[in-house]
Amino acid sequence: MAGIAGIALSGRKTQVEAMLDKLMHRGQAGREILELEYCTLGIVFPEYQKEAANVLRNQHTAEDRNNNEHFVQAIAKDRKLILTRDIPGVKPLYYGFTEEGFLCFASEVKALLIITNEIYELLPGHRYDSKTGLTQSWKLEKSVPVESDTETISRRLHDILFKSTEKYIKGNVAGVWLSGGLDSSIIAAVLKKLVKNLHTFSIGVKNSPDIENARRVAEYIKSNHHEVIVDFDRIISILPDVIYHLESFDGLLVRSCLMNFIIAQECSKFVPVVFSGECSDELFGGYQYLKKISFSALADELMDIISRLHNTALQRVDRSASSHGLVAQVPFANLEVINYALKIPLELKIKNNTEKWILRKAFEKMLPESILNRTKAKFWEGAGIGEKILQYAEKEISDSEFQNEYRLKNGWELVSKEELFYYRIFREKFGELKNFSWMGRTKQT
Repeated sequence: MAGIAGIALSGRKTQVEAMLDKLMHRGQAGREILELEYCTLGIVFPEYQKEAANVLRNQHTAEDRNNNEHFVQAIAKDRKLILTRDIPGVKPLYYGFTEEGFLCFASEVKALLIITNEIYELLPGHRYDSKTGLTQSWKLEKSVPVESDTETISRRLHDILFKSTEKYIKGNVAGVWLSGGLDSSIIAAVLKKLVKNLHTFSIGVKNSPDIENARRVAEYIKSNHHEVIVDFDRIISILPDVIYHLESFDGLLVRSCLMNFIIAQECSKFVPVVFSGECSDELFGGYQYLKKISFSALADELMDIISRLHNTALQRVDRSASSHGLVAQVPFANLEVINYALKIPLELKIKNNTEKWILRKAFEKMLPESILNRTKAKFWEGAGIGEKILQYAEKEISDSEFQNEYRLKNGWELVSKEELFYYRIFREKFGELKNFSWMGRTKQT
């Protein structure tokens, strides 16, 4: 994941250099800075995205691009700076203003904090023009359900996801974060048909469900499989690094990022790009609590959780990968997949009390039956962390400490001792910030 930064003002190379220093983990193959009469742009990039240097030099555009759909750009043109973010929000971008009022931007908040504390997230499908301000080019909307039989829908879904995954392949080597759940297993099975050298990576405590199920999938598709067995001490030891890269103290988000962060480090030893199964649960009704919602309310609920992906699950994927110089591809966030998924009738998403029913049917011939029938488990659950972190925080923070500290100065209320435990680490890394408008929060269900 390349890192970009810049200021809509000339002669700011020193400041942009300092911003890029904060982003070096996103791309250690090289860095490039472009100085124009009205702005200073910079980029760091991994070998996988080395063409970004030429784009900056020749097109005056700093970009972090995975493919033609998942990218952010800072375009210097007609004496103005234009920031754009992809429609699903796979790529991150933040902006703010210098003391003199000039627009500045960066891939991560830590780089912007060198310049300003006034920070905003550029939302998916939005652009910011240094002369005309913020505009929205796309909005997530409900679709009219497709009127087709189940067999036709499942075949169409299979073909769209297969072709979407194929479009994201570059080279003959790729990796997959494989939990052994339905979504990552589907992506792994598809990739095995498209890539000569496929590596799959799983993580968990010894004999955890994810380890055992991922091993079963890897044996079935015959991938080059890697396992990382962790203990609780290692998980606690990496918390400061995870929170620094994730730039969040949201309880569920941090907890779910821990295993991603560790396995990304292992991935970086073997592959330049890793594929993830994120976004499937939101598109196809994969969470258990959704079964308790009536169909009349389910459509709105799915739209709501899809709209939150950009600074929750997709942020976790981006930061876990970029912290180790990896590029992460997310096929379920392909626009054709999203658009078609929104047209699939709700009664095919949750059917016979089975979540993601239509997705299971679409890929029933490509996976073992035990994987096709596996119910949803959050990454930290399947990996075997369970409630251990919650219990650890309960011991670290007393009831009186929580009562005194749970309400932040900006009015936010921390929901648990676990979240306060994370916030204390966050505060050590970033200081006591007052503005968190750029930070997402996981929906409490």
